[in-house]
Order: sequence, then C-alpha cells, then structure tokens
Amino acid sequence: MNVHPSFEVGQAVHHAEPVVSVRELRIEFQRPDGSRYAVVDKVSFDVMPGQIVGIVGESGSGKSMTARSILRLTPKTGKLSGSVDFQGKDIFSLPPARVRDIRGNKIAMIFQDPMTSFNPVFRIGAQIEEAIRLHASVAKSKLTQRVVELLSLVGIGNPQERARAYPHEFSGGMRQRALTAMAVANKPALLIADEPTTALDVTVQDQIMELMRDLNAHSGTAILLITHNIAVVASLCDRVIVMYAGRVVEEGPVEQVLASSQHPYTWSLLKSVPRMDGDAGRLVAIKGHPPDPTALPQGCKFQPRCPFAVRRCSEEEPPLGEIATDHRARCWVLMRNVEGLAA
Repeated sequence: MNVHPSFEVGQAVHHAEPVVSVRELRIEFQRPDGSRYAVVDKVSFDVMPGQIVGIVGESGSGKSMTARSILRLTPKTGKLSGSVDFQGKDIFSLPPARVRDIRGNKIAMIFQDPMTSFNPVFRIGAQIEEAIRLHASVAKSKLTQRVVELLSLVGIGNPQERARAYPHEFSGGMRQRALTAMAVANKPALLIADEPTTALDVTVQDQIMELMRDLNAHSGTAILLITHNIAVVASLCDRVIVMYAGRVVEEGPVEQVLASSQHPYTWSLLKSVPRMDGDAGRLVAIKGHPPDPTALPQGCKFQPRCPFAVRRCSEEEPPLGEIATDHRARCWVLMRNVEGLAA
C-alpha cells in the first residue's frame, strides 16, 4: 500500500507518556427500582504512542462500552466514573464543546457497522470533507485533494472517481476502508477501531488488518482495537486486554498472554480457536452463557462457567494481580496450577 508523504507524522512513536490513560472506569445504569448495576467495573489501562492494544471478549463483556466511554459516547442514561486522561486533560471533566473538538480530531473512531455508518444520500467524498471541515479551515481545492489522498492511502483504486460515489456503490470492504480514511483524516493521536473486521469475508479481513498495520507503522498513530476475534489480536496487537462481565480478567503483551494464558477464560477462548500448526489438540467449548449484568454471580464472575473453579471462586471475587512481569490476571486458580487437569 502506498502512503502519501503528507500523511506521515514523522515523530517518534515511543514515548514515556501514554496517549490515553484510563483509570478505575465504571459505567452504571439504573434499574426500574432505582438501584444501579455496572456494565463496566474498575477498568484501567494505558495506550502508548505507536502501540496497538486489543480488547477482546464475548458480546456483552463491556469492551465496546469501554471504548466509547473514552469519547463520552455512552448512552445518556449511563453514569460514568473514574477518569480518562488524554494529553493532560480528564475527558470526563471537559465541557461538551471541548469533547466535540477532540472527537474525530485528536481521537477518532471507526464504528462497528460499515453498512450503516455513512449517510446514504451524500457522496463518500462529501462526508469525508465534512469530517475535515469540522476541525480545520481548508480551501475547497485542497479539501478535494486531501480526500483523494486519503482514499488512495487506504487502498481504494481510482480515488477521484470513487470520491464522487454514493455508499451503496461501495462493497462492505470498501466502505470499511472509506470509514478508515474518514477516521484518520485529521491525523489523530489515537484511533479506536470497534470490530473493524465484522461481517467481512476473510480475504477482506486480512486486507483491513494490513491497512491498520500500515497506518500504525507509517503515521505512529496508536490504535485501540475492539474485537471478539482473538486471532485478529494475535495478528495485529502489541498488548491484549481480555474482558469478561465488564471486568479485565487478564492483560499483558500479546505473545506472553497467548503463549501462557493464566485465566481460565483466556485459556478457553484460545482452546476454542482451530489451529493449523499441528498442535491443535481438542477444541474446547465454553459452556453456558455470559452473565446478565443486572444479576452477576457472587465471587468470580466466570466461575459458573469455569471447569477449574474451587469453593473460594464462588465466595470471593479475586483481584487483578501481577502474575509475571507486565502480566496480570484476575483468578484464584491460575492455569499454571491446574496444568495437568487442563491437558
């Protein structure tokens, strides 16, 4: 893929300060009786410059809600607590006008469904132009040129003509690429990609992952990737955060977590993915269903589905503790302690 020179940031991607730092994030909703329940509970993580961080988990684990909270895009009925620090400012404390200036500008988001994210009655180029005009004053001629550059950047052929096309004239993969072009139009410091490969065939999925990898490499843009597909995380990410029932259950460098997963949920996710390296073993299905966030079980939230649970798991929720250098897990019964049973 050819990257236009005007897009290159030319800055070091390794820096001591995080691009965004999430601390003790909690998102609550109210029951009809007035009591509250949490769909995300005490989630903390950093995304460093130039880093690709993946958040993985089943539907309902809280990963998309966590990502949307960074831009304060959660439902108005939700109550946010904790902090999201971005460039020295707590986004939760900023007035709405300041948050709108950050959205699509310094922090951009690729939403989950490319089929419905574009307005069907406006041309693709016009919608990308609007994303740029909201945050910068650019002459019309330069704006048109910029849109063509962006479409070329994301690998869309004949970008001059495609900029004049309507969304229905694009395939699903092309729409996802166009959404990516819109997201990076203002050279954000952080790109949040929410399930960018959903509903795409495997060939297009691979192309989108390669596009993300190239954008990260050439621009230094940090990426927060939300997905249910642990194979995508393995292929693309530097770090992985595994979420279950609104909590972080394991996190660390991708190679370390995938090679030596210690939480039974992470282990089960990996065992449920077919492998082609001759070391597949028996596929393991995770029994049961994710818990209802309005009625979470006592103790460890995964214990009703865990094949290795002990009595303590149903009585007391474990903390998220360090189990190796830069590797943390929330479990009373780590996989290294049940290696024989898990074989």
